[in-house]
Amino acid sequence: MEVEITEPLELTREETALIDMHSVVNIMNVLLNELEYLEDVVGDAEQLQPALDAVQQVHLRLRGSADLEADLDRLLKCEDGVMGAVHAALEAHPDAADDAHVRDSVSNLQSVFAVLDTRARELLDRFRAPGRWTDHDVEQLTANFTNVLAAIEKNSKGRYRIVYNIAEQEPQDYMVTFGIESADGGVIHMPPVLQDVMRDLIANARKYTEPGGEITAGLVDNGKELRFVVEDTGRGIPEDEVQQVVAFGKRGSNVDDKATMGGGFGLTKAYLVARQFGGRMWIASDPGSGTRITIRIPRPATSQ
Repeated sequence: MEVEITEPLELTREETALIDMHSVVNIMNVLLNELEYLEDVVGDAEQLQPALDAVQQVHLRLRGSADLEADLDRLLKCEDGVMGAVHAALEAHPDAADDAHVRDSVSNLQSVFAVLDTRARELLDRFRAPGRWTDHDVEQLTANFTNVLAAIEKNSKGRYRIVYNIAEQEPQDYMVTFGIESADGGVIHMPPVLQDVMRDLIANARKYTEPGGEITAGLVDNGKELRFVVEDTGRGIPEDEVQQVVAFGKRGSNVDDKATMGGGFGLTKAYLVARQFGGRMWIASDPGSGTRITIRIPRPATSQ
């Protein structure tokens, strides 16, 4: 049964700030995980620990940032130092440098920094013009999501693939269907933060769906409103928890055993953004069968 979410959303100033930083903090968690892995495998704390400490300091600052522009600037500038330390450690340990898993980890680090750069710049743009709607190229927006899923697949280190053609799907592959349509043709007009919400919800669908499952997502602008839907064949949400699952840091009781590098803010952020832009949100979920989330946001009467 589909339920409209109507729970009041009471957030502290700190919680709201952390939700704003959600996508960047999540990617930084992946970055820290890769650096810790390399430090452990390469065994060169002298070279890698300072780089790890520097990233951890930026990570902590961003979680409670009082000067967002300055802290994001620190983040954007830390790549050269971190990658320089990684390459120096590998030069000092050529046996580790030849390991295929280490090479994959270094490649993943470079991909993570590229994603961080994009997310940080998006966040700065939103910070400077909150509530703004902008035009997004449909092809580029689609490519952005494909790139995000490719990064998620790469971070799995071979545990699964993400495919888009059912004829390619093997038992451990996720089958993803994703589409965008706009009344304006090749352009869709929307709040930039909605892209964050879509990424988070698609990533959550993958996280709580076992390999071999299906994820379907779509965005439509019919000229009057934006409609975003994401559906999975994952764990679902217990019926009596659907309204409460949007609360800050709340996850369904049936996923407590699922390790996550996020903070449990995905649905909170989705609901917050829907409300901020005069929209509504629905959840239909069946434990063991999956979840369907729908967001509808009216287009503004005039361009912003």
